[in-house]
Amino acid sequence: MKNLAMITAGYLVHGSEDTLIQHGAYRLKQVKKSNTALFTSKRIVNWKNLEPLSPLVLVTDRAYRPTDIPNHVIMIQVANAEEAYWKFVHFYRSQFHIPIVAITGTSGKTTTKEMIKHILSADRKVTATTLSSNSRTASLQYLLGIEDETEAAVFETAVGSPGDVTNAGRYFKPTIGIITNIGAHHLNYCKTLEGYIQAKGEMLDIIHPKGTLIINAEDMNTKKIDVSRFRGRLIRVGKHDSCDFRASHIHYYQKGMKFILHHDRKSYDILVPGFGEHQVYNALAAIAAVHDMGIPIPVAAQQLQSFRQLKKQLQLFEGINHSMLLDDTWSITTTSLEAALKVLNELGDGKKKIAVIGTITDLGSWGYIIHEQAGELIQRIGVDVLITIGEHARIMADHAVKLGFSAPVYTFKNSTLVYPLLQKIVDENTIILIKGDMYSKQVSKLATELKLKPPPPAD
Repeated sequence: MKNLAMITAGYLVHGSEDTLIQHGAYRLKQVKKSNTALFTSKRIVNWKNLEPLSPLVLVTDRAYRPTDIPNHVIMIQVANAEEAYWKFVHFYRSQFHIPIVAITGTSGKTTTKEMIKHILSADRKVTATTLSSNSRTASLQYLLGIEDETEAAVFETAVGSPGDVTNAGRYFKPTIGIITNIGAHHLNYCKTLEGYIQAKGEMLDIIHPKGTLIINAEDMNTKKIDVSRFRGRLIRVGKHDSCDFRASHIHYYQKGMKFILHHDRKSYDILVPGFGEHQVYNALAAIAAVHDMGIPIPVAAQQLQSFRQLKKQLQLFEGINHSMLLDDTWSITTTSLEAALKVLNELGDGKKKIAVIGTITDLGSWGYIIHEQAGELIQRIGVDVLITIGEHARIMADHAVKLGFSAPVYTFKNSTLVYPLLQKIVDENTIILIKGDMYSKQVSKLATELKLKPPPPAD
C-alpha cells in the first residue's frame, strides 16, 4: 500500500496500508474481485454494493468526508486519477524484463498467438490473451497477469478504431510486434481502408526501439505501411526469396500443411495442423517470433506439430448425408473468406463444393462495397453451389452473378430453409463450407445442425 501511494504520488487518507493489490480497474463495473485498486474520478454513491468486494482500494482525486468512507474501503488521495492510473501501469510494466509479443492483423491474430504460446509453453511460463478476448478494456488485467514467474507474454492488439494499438502499447510496451495481414474490417470506426491500414501501422510506434517487427511481406495492404521509420529489427515472412523466413514446397497433408522453411541458408521440414496457405503464414510468423526469443527452429517445428487447431476455424467434420463439412464460423472478413474458399477448393477437388456464407459485420457505410468485393472473390475462386444468409450477404450473391457466376445460387434472409435445401442436394461426394462469425447465432446453429451426430449408445 505504501508503494501504491508513492507510485501514484498520492497519500493514504483512509484504511490500512497493509493491503495486497491483485487486480486493477478504471471503471466501477470492472471491479469483480476483492483486493482491487480502482482508479476513478467519479463519485461513489452506493458503497454497500462494494462490500462483498472488500478490501477495495480507491485511488481518487475526489474529496470525501471521512465519515462517508466505509471501513472496508482503503482510500488514496491523488491530484489526478487518470495520471495516477498510468503511473501505476507504467510502474507495473517496468518491473518485468521479459519478451512481450503484440500481434495485430485482420485475420490470423488468435491462431498466431496460440501457436507462439504453444511453442513457448513447452518449457516457459507464458501469459497470453484468452482466445480472442482482446478488447481495449481487458489490457490492464492481461498486464497484471504478468507475475514474477512469467518468462514471456503474448497479447493480441485488436483494432476496433484508430488509437487502439497505440493504447495497447501503453500497457504492454512490446519487444516483438507482428502484423499478420491487413484486409478490410472495422471500417465503421476507421472510416476508410487507408485509415484502417494506418491504425494497424501504429504497431511500428509501440515496439521497443531495439525490438523486432515481423510482417507478411506479400500482403498488399501491409506493403502500404512505411516501415522505413521503424528503427528496430525487421523480419519479413512469406514465399519470396527476399524473405527472412521463407516457405517453399507448400502442400496439403492429412490434417494440416507441410512446407519447407528456409532461414539463414538452412532448410527445415515443417508440419503445421490446420488447412490452408494462410496457416503457413501464421506458422512462419510464430516461428520467427519464438526464434527471436532464442528457441531453435527444429525445437519450434517439433512443438508446432502438436498444436491443436482452434474451434470453428476451418474445422473439418463429417456432415449430413456423409458429406464433408468445413466449419469456419469464428469470424468473417474478405481476407478470411478468400482463405476459406481456397481451402474448400483444395479439399473439395473432385467433389461438389457448396459455400454457405453469412453477413460480414463491422463495416458501417462500407457494407455494400465490401460485400461486393466478397462477391468478386466468390466469382473468381468459384464454387458449385452458393448459399447466402442475410440481407447484406445477398449483395455478394447478386454481384457474383453480375460478374458471370453461373452456378446455382440461393439467397435467404435467415437460416430456416437452408437445412432442408442442403438435405436435398448434399451426398457423400459433397463438401460444405459454412462461413460466418461468432455473433451470428443463426449461422452457428446451422453449423451445429449440419454436423453428423454420433449414433446413440447401445442399451
